[in-house]
Amino acid sequence: MKAIQSTEEFEKVISSPETVMVKFETTWCPDCKRLNMYIDDIIKDFHFKWYSADRDKFPDLGREYQVLGIPSLLAFKNGEKKAHLRADDKSPEEIRDYLKTIEA
Repeated sequence: MKAIQSTEEFEKVISSPETVMVKFETTWCPDCKRLNMYIDDIIKDFHFKWYSADRDKFPDLGREYQVLGIPSLLAFKNGEKKAHLRADDKSPEEIRDYLKTIEA
């Protein structure tokens, strides 16, 4: 998963005609660390482009896209947010079920 380094890069990434997943997280978040333990297994089962964004580095993006809890998984296509999952208390199975609804 590639880390987004700038707002400009974020805007370019989400403008893709393909569905793009952005995981908003922070370095200090225990739920983010828990999600990181199994997210790679989930990623390989879905055909999205995956990126991460540090919520603390991009607070304006967090506000704009209503990232009120971390980690959050947001789906974008053609510059529009299509789905949003606050993943702080979600099991791997719940995350997979969420991603299946986007992929369908």
